Amino acid sequence: MAFEDGNRSGKRSPKRIGLAYQGLTEIPHKLLQRYGTDVAILDLTSNNLLDFKFLLELPKLETLILDHNSLTTHVKFPFCPQMSTLWINHNNIVNLGFFISMLEQSFPNLQCLSMMNNPAAPSYFNDGTFEQYTDYRHFVISRLQNLKVLDDEVVSADERKIAERSYPRRLLQPQVSSLLSGRNASF
Repeated sequence: MAFEDGNRSGKRSPKRIGLAYQGLTEIPHKLLQRYGTDVAILDLTSNNLLDFKFLLELPKLETLILDHNSLTTHVKFPFCPQMSTLWINHNNIVNLGFFISMLEQSFPNLQCLSMMNNPAAPSYFNDGTFEQYTDYRHFVISRLQNLKVLDDEVVSADERKIAERSYPRRLLQPQVSSLLSGRNASF
């Protein structure tokens, strides 16, 4: 377990907690009690987490790293308006529309998202074509209004305009609603 102290007052108050490669299925409650109100960055790379209700106990958490956690499209996150960065690389997210709709609800102020090497995020990492990668970017950018960085690339103003033309929000809402209600709709 790694801590980085962001407070110079002498009281241990980590801003960053690293719990990577621990094989965790849940976050230790004592850790949340002791440090939860101060943590800004949480690295949970390569664990086995399925329940993210603990995020409600981290009111200052801005960055969450969940790479290599075998997460699926249907992972559920609570409402965390302070979350600005999510890394969810190398998981098993297959339905982009459903997943991004959930992120839009849970993390409305998300500015940086990295989804590399997920089936729903085509790229050269997983044999996706350039056209598939571009379409993926445009869809995600059109849905996440505050997004500034997607994967390893800054979202430009021109790219945002193209994304909004390609996926106008008024046309997407009925499709997303049908996805969330269980009807089949594809993106």
